[in-house]
Amino acid sequence: MNKLKFSLIAVIAVLLASCKGGNGTDGQLIGAQDRPKWDNNLLPYGMVYVPSGVFHAGPSDQDVNYAFNTKMKQLSIVGFYMDETEITNNEYRQFVEYVRDSIAHQMLGGDHLKEGDNGKQAINWDMPIDMDWTTGNSVTEEGSQLEPMFYSEGDRINGKKDIDPKKLEYAYTWFKWKEAAQQRPTDKDVKPRSAFMEKKKISIYPDEMVWIRDFVYSYNEPMTRSYFTHPAYDDYPVVGVTWDQCNAFCNWRTLKWNDYRTNQKEAPLDQFRLPTEYEWEYAARGGRNLSPYPWGGPYIRNTKGCLLANFKPGRGNYPEDGGFYTVNAKSYWPNDYGLYNMAGNVAEWTSTAYEDDANAFIHDKQPDFRYDAKEEDPNVLKRKVIRGGSWKDIAYFLQCGTKSYEYQDSAKSYVGFRCLLPFMGRSMNDFGN
Repeated sequence: MNKLKFSLIAVIAVLLASCKGGNGTDGQLIGAQDRPKWDNNLLPYGMVYVPSGVFHAGPSDQDVNYAFNTKMKQLSIVGFYMDETEITNNEYRQFVEYVRDSIAHQMLGGDHLKEGDNGKQAINWDMPIDMDWTTGNSVTEEGSQLEPMFYSEGDRINGKKDIDPKKLEYAYTWFKWKEAAQQRPTDKDVKPRSAFMEKKKISIYPDEMVWIRDFVYSYNEPMTRSYFTHPAYDDYPVVGVTWDQCNAFCNWRTLKWNDYRTNQKEAPLDQFRLPTEYEWEYAARGGRNLSPYPWGGPYIRNTKGCLLANFKPGRGNYPEDGGFYTVNAKSYWPNDYGLYNMAGNVAEWTSTAYEDDANAFIHDKQPDFRYDAKEEDPNVLKRKVIRGGSWKDIAYFLQCGTKSYEYQDSAKSYVGFRCLLPFMGRSMNDFGN
């Protein structure tokens, strides 16, 4: 009898559970539960929101060089976040110090490493490193273990122990989405995901010699010695970084922030990346379609006669605009989107491969023209679009519609970058998204 009673109770429990849908949904279609937290009004620190819109890409003034490399075309761009300034020396230094410390932890081993959530070895960031990186001095045995990170005694200037920049390497991986999209799940020979993963390991320290290398018969040694290391230049744009180094920075920034968000039970965001040249131009215009400069125009001075950007005025009166080389990343007035120095100061890397007449064949919806050049490719395939002009350029290169290029494996004293983060949803201020 007791056995029968127990069986009836079990059946009733099963029936009640099935009536609740098995997961407390009462059998209703209410979507999966326990999703990560998401705030649609999130605004990443140091970035501004650029809403979706349409603009006319290309020259907004006379093409004085008759280059015809940016013909007028109407384009639609989806909204995104963009850094309000170029990435500064101090922001990039945070990346350099992360790489330095991660290498040091791995060299020291022991308590400096722990088992990660995935079962693999991970860095124990709570463990301090007994090293004065400024002087290279340490009072424990850890100093001798980290000695290989510094220049050898014969390579030290006036005996000062400096870290060897070649030792600061960052390994990262990216996924080739466009190549992966060429195959379909119904194909007979479906390649594994690893076939579309590209791995790279590069030295990430800025090339400080660019200040001398870029200008023959010009005394710029003080900038080489001090620009990236001295606190006087902390808020100035980082230069001497290649296109690959910029991508490595974006990868590190993405992992860093999304790891934090995951630990906070918050939904991750998409990837930080370099903007396409068309996203960059759209942002630079600040909603002033057909205006030649980010502030409108057609002049490069305001009504008081003051120059509105850091560039090469006239025949070379460099100090006239208030700067001789680069200037603080928040100098001059921002454009109507809140972006500083979208004209002048330093030209900026984009993700776009350079093609003279790309506007003739790109799609008019969120255009993108890319080529992932390999090390063995000819230089013509390594050209990447740079935008905005720099402290050493004439006003023509400051125009929103003017584009130029540099080679992706080159570093210059007049080229920096800023990051873009895609906005997820319809609009930041639209509650119906």
